Amino acid sequence: MKIKRAKHSGFCFGVQNAIDKTEEAIRNNDRRTIYTCGQLIHNKGVTDSLHDRGVDIIDDISQAKNDDIVIVRSHGEPKEFYDKAKKLGVHLIDATCVFVSKIHDIVYEAYKSNRTIVIVGSKEHQEVKATNGWCNYSAHIIEGVSDANNLLKNIEFKDGDIPLIVCQTTIRRELLDEILNIFKKNEIEFEVKNTICNATRFRQESCKNLAEQVDAMIVIGDQNSSNSRKLFEIAEKNCKNAYFVQGISDLALQDFGNYNNIGITAGASTPEVTIKEVISRMNEEINKIEEQEEEMSMADFMEEIDKSLRLPRTGDIITGTIHEVRDDVIIVNMGVKKDGILPKSEVALEEGQELKDLFHEGDEIEAKVMKSDDGDGGILLSKKKLEMNENWKELNEALENKTNINVKLVRAVNRGVIAEYKEVSGFIPMSLLSDRYVEKADEFIGKNVDVKVIKIDNRRNRAVFSRKQVLLDEKRKQVAEIWENLNIGDVVEGKVMRFTDYGAFVDIGGVDGLLHISEISWGKLKHPQEVLSLGDIINVKILDLNEQKGKISLGLKQTTPEPWSLVGTKYNVGDIVEGKVVQIKEYGAFVELEAGLDGLVHISEIANKRVENVADEMTIGKVIKAKIMDIDSERKRISLSMKALLGEEDEESADEDKPEIQQTESEVAKASEAKEVEEPKANEEPHEEEVAEEPKEAEKTEE
Repeated sequence: MKIKRAKHSGFCFGVQNAIDKTEEAIRNNDRRTIYTCGQLIHNKGVTDSLHDRGVDIIDDISQAKNDDIVIVRSHGEPKEFYDKAKKLGVHLIDATCVFVSKIHDIVYEAYKSNRTIVIVGSKEHQEVKATNGWCNYSAHIIEGVSDANNLLKNIEFKDGDIPLIVCQTTIRRELLDEILNIFKKNEIEFEVKNTICNATRFRQESCKNLAEQVDAMIVIGDQNSSNSRKLFEIAEKNCKNAYFVQGISDLALQDFGNYNNIGITAGASTPEVTIKEVISRMNEEINKIEEQEEEMSMADFMEEIDKSLRLPRTGDIITGTIHEVRDDVIIVNMGVKKDGILPKSEVALEEGQELKDLFHEGDEIEAKVMKSDDGDGGILLSKKKLEMNENWKELNEALENKTNINVKLVRAVNRGVIAEYKEVSGFIPMSLLSDRYVEKADEFIGKNVDVKVIKIDNRRNRAVFSRKQVLLDEKRKQVAEIWENLNIGDVVEGKVMRFTDYGAFVDIGGVDGLLHISEISWGKLKHPQEVLSLGDIINVKILDLNEQKGKISLGLKQTTPEPWSLVGTKYNVGDIVEGKVVQIKEYGAFVELEAGLDGLVHISEIANKRVENVADEMTIGKVIKAKIMDIDSERKRISLSMKALLGEEDEESADEDKPEIQQTESEVAKASEAKEVEEPKANEEPHEEEVAEEPKEAEKTEE
């Protein structure tokens, strides 16, 4: 058995840099409090060690106080993080990976140029969240091909706006290529910055190459580490025996005894000491296994010698070779120091038959030991007794053919149940009594059930049965029948069983299907629980079936009308509608009328005045009323106007404002200067004429 380590594994440059800076901060600390905002790296062992040395974790920079030390994690932070830290007087030690910082610079420059920004990566990964924070959270985040398709369906790029595509440093290159192909197929011009870290690419290629060469592949990393999970996906794809562990405690070392070559790799946040510990312990286990194999080989050799000396005992069933057939007895060579004696009286013969009619020298024969010494130095055998034990033959046939037999459960014993098959008793372990956990066997006693024969010891007349295997086979048949009756396009009833960030799993009568988040609603969702709850009974449409992989794709939104189908019936030009602002652009705001149906309030249709900045008038989430001014069904566009709902008084005011809008800059400046001459400022003294008039007013009052 050999252990091979991937050429590129363990800490990357960025992670090592973050650890080094933290170690330095601990050494040079002058009693100030040290924090990391979130996990410094995705490795619980490392963060626990830092905690023991005085480095605590905060969730937000606002939890730090003036003069505290906060270490910026290798995944980076958004721009607002640094702004808040400066206001709070927090001392920052920036351990952001240089490759991540480079992405921040690229995104920030693109944002200042008002470009559309697309980030390929996981929405929940800190690196992606931080990068999005450098463009005021305006980026479109794509996790996979479906996200890319949805984005291109729901967005229209302005003329001259060439979207910039960047990516999370730890994603697979194949994922980036798949998404770029979507943009190309839709004839979208784009600029891509391949920001995948070379170290990540080398690590993934090294993992793939090694996984193809070994019998088992071990990936060491934290479950929260994105790059470690991707390594496991690669290992699992290229090696049929893949294991994802956090450390040596997660490995069942005895399971690796059958592998000749074992590969090991580790995520970018896995310490070297953890990798070496796993390799060291596995080497120790390999040495033990090899020693045991040597001992077993010697033991097997000694066992063969012992067998030749050891005589079979009464009740044993033996197999031997016929040495001689006489009129009244058969001599059997059993490979021991005594011969077997099979009398004619112990063989079932038909009338007129002789032993020589049925048996011949050199034939193999099976018999049961009646006595280990017949008094003349031989071992007394019986064929009749063996044939009477036909039940055991039936059990052997059931074992060989994997057929079911029916048994009665008669009594509970330690760790299982005794089951009777005709005259034979067998054992069912508690773990094989049901396909669910069984604490006590009392509920089963007295029942007749079908079982599988999974083990037989003919010498000791012992048998082991399994009811669990029968139940699992039945379930598999039921599932197969369900698959036969499923068709793409069918609408079926299902129950929501569990959630993931990317969708919900729905039981549709015995099999689970995936209801992807993009197929739940015509609108955009951040999580399936915005619409669904565990246990909900819903009608879903079957979108795709892959019986070979056991995967079913479901859709919920397809069971309701597509939003644009309502246009012309529910929505018409002139209607006054209410909706929520969901997106703000330079040229206006998009308003969601209902899930999947948006309208645009152009900047010129927001108010009866000149609007310079849409964000000054509108906020995300604000509910507004507007009038439908135009519907372009071919291009699927609805034009809305808030201005059209304003009163006549506002319209008159707007008409008065129009000349001002048409003024040139010089005219506006002159008007402003004139206004300043005519109207004194609040802190200036009034003119003499105004002072002189004051007594007159006073006199009038007295009169």
